[in-house]
Amino acid sequence: MARQSADERREQLVEAALRVMIRDGVARATTRAIVGEAGLPLGAFHYCFRSKQELLHGVIERILLGSLASPLVPLAPGTPAPEVVRATLHAYWDHIRAHPDEHQLTYELTQYALREPGLADVARRQYERYLDANVDHLEAVARQAGVAWTTDVTVLARFGLNFLDGLTLNWLIDRDDDRALVALDAYAAHLAALTAPLAD
Repeated sequence: MARQSADERREQLVEAALRVMIRDGVARATTRAIVGEAGLPLGAFHYCFRSKQELLHGVIERILLGSLASPLVPLAPGTPAPEVVRATLHAYWDHIRAHPDEHQLTYELTQYALREPGLADVARRQYERYLDANVDHLEAVARQAGVAWTTDVTVLARFGLNFLDGLTLNWLIDRDDDRALVALDAYAAHLAALTAPLAD
């Protein structure tokens, strides 16, 4: 059997941690449980990660890679800005509906990190990454739609994060697709109203 590199083992442990946390909860995702899930010896954890905090950052990054990957969808050139905004938000929402366990885990990770001594940095960096991703998405939407935002993009990113965070949590509780989509479309319309055509 080929010897695994440290990077390969890190990936294996992050994937195992994600599975354990979704199945059993963050608090029960002990080092022993994670290496057992990965089929690795206990020493592999300390070889790959300096601390559980570092592992949690890895788990958050893995979730972000999927949920916050660019949600732009193929649209015909010249598609009006409201349609670009709406299609982008619906693509993001489709991911939430397809991966509810991962999104539920993100809330649990935040609360766990805030309560555990020495882990507040995990929650802070988690939301910094969310904000950075939202800024990137808003800038990409503006480029695709050929518009400029009339409000500072960092303000819009924080506003959007607050809205989508609340909408996601509500949906995880009631699983009411119809109400969630009505709210999402209202947000899309509001966001589209904050655009202006690029000056020639």
